[in-house]
Amino acid sequence: MEKSEVLTDLDGSSTSSTTKSVMKKLPEVTLAFWIMKIAATTLGETAGDLFAQTLKLGYFLTTIALFVIFVVTLVVQLRSSRYNPFFYWTVILSTSMAGTTMSDFMNRDASAKYLSNGATKLGWGPQGLGLGYPAGAAILISILVVIFGTWKLTGMTFQIREIVTFKGEVLFWSAILVSNTLGTSMGDFLSDSSGLGYAGGALLVTGVLVVLVALMKVPVVPNVLLFWIAFVLTRPLGATAGDFLTKPAAKGGLDLGTVGSSTVLLVVLFGLMAYAQVQERRTVVRRAREERESVTRQGG
Repeated sequence: MEKSEVLTDLDGSSTSSTTKSVMKKLPEVTLAFWIMKIAATTLGETAGDLFAQTLKLGYFLTTIALFVIFVVTLVVQLRSSRYNPFFYWTVILSTSMAGTTMSDFMNRDASAKYLSNGATKLGWGPQGLGLGYPAGAAILISILVVIFGTWKLTGMTFQIREIVTFKGEVLFWSAILVSNTLGTSMGDFLSDSSGLGYAGGALLVTGVLVVLVALMKVPVVPNVLLFWIAFVLTRPLGATAGDFLTKPAAKGGLDLGTVGSSTVLLVVLFGLMAYAQVQERRTVVRRAREERESVTRQGG
């Protein structure tokens, strides 16, 4: 998949070689990108539930803690002068974990159906706002529209390979955080309220993603729209997959637990991040060699 990218060319504009070489802060959107995104969002679901439910810290305290972690990882990413897979995917993971508990805090309440392992209370503070999935999703969609509207008014590109400014990165990561939170709400709705169950919800989202890939061949459908729909939908895919791994068999899950599932997913994600780091270094070395050879030929 090195040659053809999946759900890219977001704004239909060409990417200049100058932009790529001067400050590439975000990754190429390839098949490997989507695999890592799904792995990160699945881990975000299991890890968020691990802190909030298994360790009984509750949605309120966990949301605060994970949001602080998101801010710290984002600062590291923003201060980096070039694309670093570990920095980038750590922020994606932190938005997925924070999005999990932010969604739970917005949508859920203190009723027994949201508590596990015989718990009667989760942590200190309010148990949840109890807005419900439709109201929570409506609020998050409105926030996302405002972010994209602001982004559009700035005149900056939606093409993630060409986001090279501080303001552009802030808008990008704001959209990522909200879209991951929205995706969590969608995933929980599919798993808990739609009647499809965890496996059924995951299959439905997978089917929609296949349709999006097919729509890439339709010229009238902008790829920027397809990318962000896919980005949102990979979150409920991760949420339903995470619930399928961790929830009890009586509820349709595999009952692997949040600790074991999170540990395995963390190992997988870090392995993918290490592979991406190696690939990025090879790409940098290759491009530097090509530039030197180009300068040599021009000098000759």
